[in-house]
Formats: sequence, C-alpha cells, structure tokens
Amino acid sequence: MCGINGILRLSDGAPPIDGQEFLRTRESMASRGPDGKGGWFSARGEIALGHRRLAIIDLSAAGAQPLEWQGERYRIVFNGEIYNYKELRSELAAQGAAFRSRSDAEVIVALYARDGVAALPRLRGMYALAIWDDRERTLLLARDPYGIKPLYYAVTGQTLRFASQVKALECGGAIPLDCDPTGLTGFLLWGSVPEPLTIRRAVRAVPSGHYLIVARGHVGEPQPHYNWHQYKPEPAIGLGEALAGTVTAHLVSDVPVSIFLSAGLDSALLTALACRVLHEPPVTFTLRFASYLGTDLDEAPMAARVARTLGTRHIERLVERDEFLKIWPQAIAAMDQPSIDGFNTFVVSRAAHEAGLKVAISGVGGDELFGSYPSFSDVPRWARRVPLLRRVPGLEGMWAPLSRRLRPRRRRLQGLLRYAGTLPGAYFLRRGLFLPEELPGLLGRDVAEEGLAAYDPVADAGKLLEGAAYDGSMSWTDSWPAVHLMESTQYMRNQLLRDADWASMAHSLELRVPLVDQLLCEQFAALAFEPARSHGKAAVVRAVAPELPEAVFRRPKTGFQIPVIEWLAGQERKAGDHQRGADSRLLALKVIEEFGVAIKGVA
Repeated sequence: MCGINGILRLSDGAPPIDGQEFLRTRESMASRGPDGKGGWFSARGEIALGHRRLAIIDLSAAGAQPLEWQGERYRIVFNGEIYNYKELRSELAAQGAAFRSRSDAEVIVALYARDGVAALPRLRGMYALAIWDDRERTLLLARDPYGIKPLYYAVTGQTLRFASQVKALECGGAIPLDCDPTGLTGFLLWGSVPEPLTIRRAVRAVPSGHYLIVARGHVGEPQPHYNWHQYKPEPAIGLGEALAGTVTAHLVSDVPVSIFLSAGLDSALLTALACRVLHEPPVTFTLRFASYLGTDLDEAPMAARVARTLGTRHIERLVERDEFLKIWPQAIAAMDQPSIDGFNTFVVSRAAHEAGLKVAISGVGGDELFGSYPSFSDVPRWARRVPLLRRVPGLEGMWAPLSRRLRPRRRRLQGLLRYAGTLPGAYFLRRGLFLPEELPGLLGRDVAEEGLAAYDPVADAGKLLEGAAYDGSMSWTDSWPAVHLMESTQYMRNQLLRDADWASMAHSLELRVPLVDQLLCEQFAALAFEPARSHGKAAVVRAVAPELPEAVFRRPKTGFQIPVIEWLAGQERKAGDHQRGADSRLLALKVIEEFGVAIKGVA
C-alpha cells in the first residue's frame, strides 16, 4: 500500500517540471508510505514519477519504487496489492522473464510489457498504477475494477499531474482550487462525491475499472478494462470454496495480517476462514464506544465471544467522547473528499496503528455480495408499486403536503412519487441524502442549477446498469442483480471503499477487503448468487463456518456505527433514539463547511 504521484509535460512548450511541487505532492502522502520514498525524473525532463512506500510484500530495497523493467524502457509506480502475483510471476518466468525482486509491482510491469492493457483484467487485487514507456513516450494510468484504490489527475495548461489523493494535488500548489458545483451537488445528493467527479473543478478520478493512456501529449479518454456484465466463469464452484479462496488470497503478505472483528456475520466469517489457513491465530481487533456500552449498538461483547470461540489473539479498545473530539479535526484534515462516512474507520485504524498493526482485513462488501441491505427488498418493491400509485387521480398534487404532514422527518417520502417509479429512481430515493429540489435552499439557486444541470442522480444510477438486461419494469426476482450492481458500483465504490482508503492510510494501515473481489463476485454470479439470494446471508455463513457461536446468527443487524453527531453536539441518546437519516444530513452540512463551502440554508 502506498502513495503515488507524477507530473508529465504534454508538449515541449510546457513549463519545466517543478521539483519542489513534485516533492510537496509526494510528501503530503507520507502517512500512506512511511517505510520509504522514491522519485525518478526522465532524462528529457518530460516526466517525473514519485512513490511513498508502505512495505507489505518484498520488504527489501529491491521492492522500492519507481521500479524499472527492460533496462530503462518501463517505469512503474503502484499503490495496492496483487494477490495472484506469484502465479503470474511463475508464468512469466517460464517464458524467460528475469525478476530482480519478489514484489508484485515488478510482476505488473513485466506483464504489461508483454501484453499491454490486456494485462489489466488478469490482475486480482486492489490497485492504482502508472506505467511510463520511455520508448513510446506513453503513460498508462489504471485502477482496479471495484475502485478500491484511488487515482486522480488534473490537466492544466500543457501539464498532466496525478496522485493518490486530491489533497496531494492541492498541496503541490499548481492546480486551481475552485470548488466544482457538480461534485458538490453529487455529494449533497448521495453523501459522497460520485466518480469521476471530485470537489475540485480541475481534478477528476480515473474511473474504477478503467485505464487511460497519454500518448505524445494527447490525454486519451478513460476506457474500461473490466465489464461487469460479462462474467460467467466455468466451471462454477461452491460458495464455501469461493469464500475460502478469497480469504486465502488476501492473506498473502510478508507481514502479519490482522482482522477487524465486529459483531456482524461478515467479519466473523472472514475470521473463521482465516483461522483455518494461518499457522498461528490472527490478531482480531474490536473498537467500542462509551456511549454504546450496555446497548444493542455495542459490538464488543459479541466480537469477544467470536474471538474466544475461534481462539484469536483479541484486542479491544474503548473510545470516549473526549478522545473523539480531539480526533475529529485530524479526521477532517485527512478526509480527501467530503463524505458522511469514514469516521468509524478512521478511529479504528488509529487505534489499530497504536496497537502495532500494519495490515487488517475488513468485512466491507458483505452486504452487497450477500444481498443483506434493506435496499434489496425496498427498491424493487417501490419500483413496482409507485407506478400504480401514480394512477390514483389527484394523488400527485396532494402527495408533497400529505407526506410532510404524515412523516416530517422522512424526507424520502416527499420524493416517492417523483423518483421511485424505476429501479434507478427507487435506488436513489433509498440511498440519497438530499432531494434535488432541496439544493437551491442550501447552495443558492445559481450554484444548485449549475450542478443539477450537469448531474442527474437517477440518470447516474441508471448508467450503472447500462449493458445489462435490466429495466424499470422487471419483476422483483429479476431485479436482485440490478440492486447488487448499483450498491456495489455506487454506494460501496464512492463511499465505503473511498472512505476506507483515506481513513486507514492516514494511519499507515493497509485495509484489505476479501469480500470485494472481482473473481469472488464472478463465482457468486455463476451460481446466480444462490443460496444467499433466496435464504439470506445467515444461511450461507452458518453452512460455510459452522464453528461460529450460534448467538452471532441471532444478533440483530446494527452495522458498525460511531456516535458522531451526538458527540459533536454533546448530546447522549438512548439506544433506540438514533435518527440516522437526519444525523447524516446534519453531518453532511458540517463536513462540507469544513471544506470551506458556505451553506445558505438549513435542511
């Protein structure tokens, strides 16, 4: 896990590369790579590549980056982990490739030298990378299919800059810092900035599962290297074998791998499978919050029970309000783009780092994979029933005032008839934060109109389904894969994974997500996501990991929460008094103000 950056002159008339700007950008990402740093400037002064290293695989100096291949033709900087690199290395070595390190980065560049961009779909893992071909004078930028690892770029004048963080590009001092109304609009609608947008006009994300090539001064359009609608692995294997396979792959490391253990089924499953593979019991780590002690939201007692059953080396850490208030400014400073999530991961990663952990496994992705979010039932139901409601004479005209009177705190009710008649619209209503019609009161009419003219949340959700056999008239049963796809490529990609990256890397902690794996998803899809789709997550976990205590299957789902709003406001609440939707809206306004955006109204 690392931080990467680079500067490329797009023409002979571009300004010379500023070495101090290059260093400011790289060193702003020091927490992403405290184990080493590297830089390379081409002899022609055309490009500079930078790297901050968190050494996980091949801890020797041979694994340092930028790393060269075929003399001085290729140079790579890479952030992430490739879990099948040993298999790829053996294949390449059998064809005569001579490796000088045991690193996965060297395997990537060797594979690219042989296969070009066709190498990308063969990489199993999380990655953001840049490869410079000095002979062809081309730069490749690419990201993994899920977008677990971030990569941003900016083209200003005749210069292209890229980095692992938006704030790193800002620290370089050479890009405009104008706020992008479209990115801001996307944030208020969803609670995270939808890619490829960012909060800055000048900066865009390389889209997940895409690459772009810069060739002799021309910046190409991002192109997909992974198609979410064309995976049918043969032969199909059982879910137990698939899950065991992804856990085994994600344990590849030259340093110990620990596990974030909550009270949920996802982390319990991963822990059970890891215990079968590892020679020694892993370290499991649980965070608990003082405000939740003695309530159903306290995850620690169940996590401790699972740890005792599996025999792990368990660490438990308590966080109180005063400590969180000291951490809050650090979290905001580390947050790369505005988000209403990530604070829980920031706090637990900080505590894990203090405990001496360097790599941790997280259960992110389980709800998307097993279909255990309420959206898997709510979205198809709304999409099926709302068109019927629209046929009721006069109802549309009465709906807004009626919904405000019935449930004033449930803002999504006000948009039910307008948005929920299709799967993408129903999904936006289920996951959205603010409705579009609320934005003028928050941002002012001009800013809101500019943002909404360029970004439509329902159309954006619909684009996620392009190329798939989904439409708004589908039956409830057939719509399950559509919700899975939208949850995986909207909420998980833009919020959970992005927040997991900045929040963990702020503490030099590599966070691995075995349930977010393209091969695992393909294996599940080959089985039509059964039996999870018909019988639920608990049935799958019970069958795959029967050694888990029965109590973990009976515990109501709560999710890993942190009492951010009540701690910031100095208010304690009873366990059943959490208004998560209202709290998320308040948190969004507070976060965006921390990013220097003035909010004109109060929602």
